Amino acid sequence: MSIFSSPARDEQGNELRRRRTDQIPFSIIASDMTVIGDLETEGVVRVEGRVRGTVRVGSQVLVAQGAVIEGDLHTQEAVIAGQINGAIHARERVELQATAMVEGDILTPRISIIEGAKVTGEVKMDSKMEAQPVGTSHKS
Repeated sequence: MSIFSSPARDEQGNELRRRRTDQIPFSIIASDMTVIGDLETEGVVRVEGRVRGTVRVGSQVLVAQGAVIEGDLHTQEAVIAGQINGAIHARERVELQATAMVEGDILTPRISIIEGAKVTGEVKMDSKMEAQPVGTSHKS
């Protein structure tokens, strides 16, 4: 029997059920990697390297310190510790950590900015963003 086909079990031998969040696809752009072109997924993406193009992520984008996205970012939730050179459109929230650098506008219903983060652009908080699907442009 293969280890890949047998379900995980607890100490009593009961089958462990995967949590719903475990079923969300998770992708990593490694620190030595550059993606040239648009990136699109419904899951979660952690960017540790560089992306040159529009990023559309259905669930969450995590941009590590030292990572760079050169293009617009469309997602449900963004946690930024690296650099974004483009607009951020988040349907739920944006978190800018102390090392974040954003050169572009931010449109989101909720935002958290840690002391030290830098934003060159406008921050617009619009509660109507929550209902829009990924990649839908917002018109005022």
